[in-house]
Amino acid sequence: MNQHYTYFLILAASLAGPLALSFDKKVAFYKKWKYLFPAMWIPAALYIVWDIYFTGKGVWHFNENYITGIKLYNLPIEEVLFFFIVPYCCVFIYECIRCYFPNLKNKYTADVILMALGLILWMTGIVFYQKYYTSWTFILNAVFITTIYCCRNYFKTFDATSFLVSYCIMLIPFLIVNGFLTAIPVVLYNDAENLGFRIYTIPFEDTFYGMLLILMTVVIYEKLKAESSKP
Repeated sequence: MNQHYTYFLILAASLAGPLALSFDKKVAFYKKWKYLFPAMWIPAALYIVWDIYFTGKGVWHFNENYITGIKLYNLPIEEVLFFFIVPYCCVFIYECIRCYFPNLKNKYTADVILMALGLILWMTGIVFYQKYYTSWTFILNAVFITTIYCCRNYFKTFDATSFLVSYCIMLIPFLIVNGFLTAIPVVLYNDAENLGFRIYTIPFEDTFYGMLLILMTVVIYEKLKAESSKP
């Protein structure tokens, strides 16, 4: 196998299962593509710009041995695809949870947990403001969580319980994929710009980097579904 396709093959393997199961009769995820695909564009655009900036600043870089060499500015095309494939897979998991566990409701406890997490991320991001990856990831998460609750009437379709339960499940495949990317390594991090704490080979910040990407996608996805159901 040509090792330059390593990143691409990891992404393809990640997508294969959720894509095939999207046609399951009970979940019928393919019927929700009309909401999902538009919902992915804004978060993906934000992350592409963020990634371009951080790559330029040396917060991380990519191993040329494991990418095709096709790039958007300084980003491998595989990294651009990452911001569409990972949300697709994660929202698929989210929809499965919503479908198979319909009694999950937006409970007060889940809202408190998410708001408390937002507060912790605010404080941690400010304390470690000099570390690019830590501060940006934590503070942007906190800003978006704060926005959800400050504009609750606008985002009233967002279900914190379903999101938190789903994200705990999503972390398993997310960490497996990131484990491959950081262990091979396809992506290399500058530890001066993060806390230096790793889950196996994965920077701790990656869990919240992924969380914001999925949270934004889910919130927009649910908003689009709600808008389409209005008479």
